[in-house]
Amino acid sequence: MKNRLLTVVILTKNEEDNLPRCLDGIPRRYLIVIVDSGSTDRTIAIAKQRGCMVYHNPWPGFAEQRNFALQHCNVRSRWVLFVDADEVYPVKFYNWFESQIAGSDSTDVVMVPSILYLRGKPLKYAPGYPIYHPRLVRRDTVKFVTNHTGHGEAVTDTCRCSYSPIAYDHYFYHGEIIEWMHKHVGKAAQEVQLRPTAGAVMTARGRMSVWLGRSAFRIFARFLYHFVLRRGFLDGAAGLEFALMFTWYEATIYLQAKVKRDRSQVLPVEAEPCSKAIQK
Repeated sequence: MKNRLLTVVILTKNEEDNLPRCLDGIPRRYLIVIVDSGSTDRTIAIAKQRGCMVYHNPWPGFAEQRNFALQHCNVRSRWVLFVDADEVYPVKFYNWFESQIAGSDSTDVVMVPSILYLRGKPLKYAPGYPIYHPRLVRRDTVKFVTNHTGHGEAVTDTCRCSYSPIAYDHYFYHGEIIEWMHKHVGKAAQEVQLRPTAGAVMTARGRMSVWLGRSAFRIFARFLYHFVLRRGFLDGAAGLEFALMFTWYEATIYLQAKVKRDRSQVLPVEAEPCSKAIQK
């Protein structure tokens, strides 16, 4: 008999390498829903072998895919936990949820912190903790909206938020640098112009990002933030790699913003009438 307090929802696309570890970390007492956006590998087969309910929806963005799960995937539990396929929540998180949150009427959203893993090594300093995400939500009171980046998600500011003292592990990077860069070029294009969503909850990091705007200064500041200010150097080579990756990402955003800005400043040259051109 599945626990009726919580449903775990995982958004997937070609996650055959990550999904087994993610599923291993979820207690069997919970129903698991997979929302897939077009996997061509063994993701769906793995999910079905593990007894997950599988739904399909073309990728509309993080916020809308989460809303699709809440509204169209036959979820009946009061609470929903969103877990990405490259993430693992510790058992103590689920125990904390059942003892502290499940019966609460004073919370709509629990912001959950993460610990980032690079090539399997936990980064203790470089990312700049805490990094919070709206992951545990009451199904009947929460709606996701796109956040200021244009690709991430937030919840509306009518939601009552709490903060989890227990972090999840995020295995965000295994060394596939070309794939990672390709993915983040697309994200960078969405971040060229930061647009805070009216009525959305913003984290302190989000507010700082919008305040800084898009300037070349951010490129150098990004490296200094991760490697020096947050003492990423204490993570050794992994800390340097992380700082360089996200400095590159910041430079990619800046260059795309510069190209867009330069193009908007170039006025089209008015063409001469054909008759005059022929006379010349």
